[in-house]
Amino acid sequence: MSNQIIRPARTISGSLEVPGDKSISHRYAMLASLAEGTSEITRFSAAADCRSTLDCFSQLGVKIDIQADRIRITGLGLEGLRRPRNTLDAGNSGTTMRMLAGILAGQEFRSTLDGDTSLRSRPMRRVMEPLTQMGARIHAREGGFAPLKIDGTRLSPIDYALPVPSAQVKSAVLLAGLFADGVTSVTEPVRTRDHTELALAEFGAHLDHEGRTIRIHGRPRLKGRSLAVPGDLSSAVFFLAAAMVLPESNLVIHNVGLNPTRSAVLDVLGSMGAPVSLVAIRSEHGELIGDVSIRHEPLKGGSIEGDTIAQLIDELPAIAVLGPYTEQGIEIRNAAELRVKESDRIAVLVENLRRMGAQVEELPDGLRVAGRSAGRLHGAEIEPHGDHRMAMAFAVAALGAEGETVIRDAECAGVSYPEFFSTLERLVER
Repeated sequence: MSNQIIRPARTISGSLEVPGDKSISHRYAMLASLAEGTSEITRFSAAADCRSTLDCFSQLGVKIDIQADRIRITGLGLEGLRRPRNTLDAGNSGTTMRMLAGILAGQEFRSTLDGDTSLRSRPMRRVMEPLTQMGARIHAREGGFAPLKIDGTRLSPIDYALPVPSAQVKSAVLLAGLFADGVTSVTEPVRTRDHTELALAEFGAHLDHEGRTIRIHGRPRLKGRSLAVPGDLSSAVFFLAAAMVLPESNLVIHNVGLNPTRSAVLDVLGSMGAPVSLVAIRSEHGELIGDVSIRHEPLKGGSIEGDTIAQLIDELPAIAVLGPYTEQGIEIRNAAELRVKESDRIAVLVENLRRMGAQVEELPDGLRVAGRSAGRLHGAEIEPHGDHRMAMAFAVAALGAEGETVIRDAECAGVSYPEFFSTLERLVER
């Protein structure tokens, strides 16, 4: 395990491009594997999570050629995947496990999906239930935890109402719907990220939308495509947050994905007083993309709750650590989902903010972080509990603290952003 030392900085400025969006990279790789013909995907994410997806499909017989951030995938069609010889390892990636479960449910062979210790603690019953309704037989450890043993079959379509908002479960059902005879529908309680729907349409699937219900027609012929992945907004947010921590900062982040189901975080930062500007907005493969610029202004803070939480669940750690740098502090509610991510993110945020001297109240579904008047943060030893977003969030918090901060097990950031610390070091001025 390697530690990373973060020293206080004076400002952060310049321009950068963040890696390709992790969520979109997963989806393009999966659908390219199920398509007929060859797909070429540029700006593919270097995240360890996305490599887990590629490795799983390689074991399922898909030919994948990787050259830096450009990959070529020769798809096998809906009927072409082969039974893997070994257990499929999703690593730390909940996206890989839940969405691949939807695909494997429609295969006429048995497979086993497993992951690391963290992934084995994350709930899988929520994806098992609809896939079982479609006809798959899925066995898990007691309580609905990985490893998942999946006996796939010819699936039946269902009309499924998600009990809790989850883009991953929605996606698993839609992907399983590719293999069903008929029309499968998913209805969401609130709108979640729609990358799967956009990618399915791009590869040639037939989808209908009515309100918060999405219907997919089974057994399409997907066609290989040439695609470019937008920059990952969830990664860009850490740099936007750093600009809010450090005075006189001025940053431009190029070619960032601005999908409306993902960009709620920009609205939240704006409502707190962050001067965020969007330029050069355009559409690529159904996804909005553009440049994001930000300069430092003092943040007011405020409360984040309700339906918007589902659209910025991955960005909440970066927002939470801004609390001590705001006038009013920050309160996050209705975010119990944070407790079943790569770590219990509510508990880990509270633990490490307190280590740095912040005043924090832990809530069952969120937390309340006191603002600037409670005092300046100080350096501390941070334990991210193997969670990439915790490591990056506290690196940002440390930039404005007094003294050095040590991020333990810092390489866990590589799950989503292997070059994060070197990029941050390049941009900050001391």
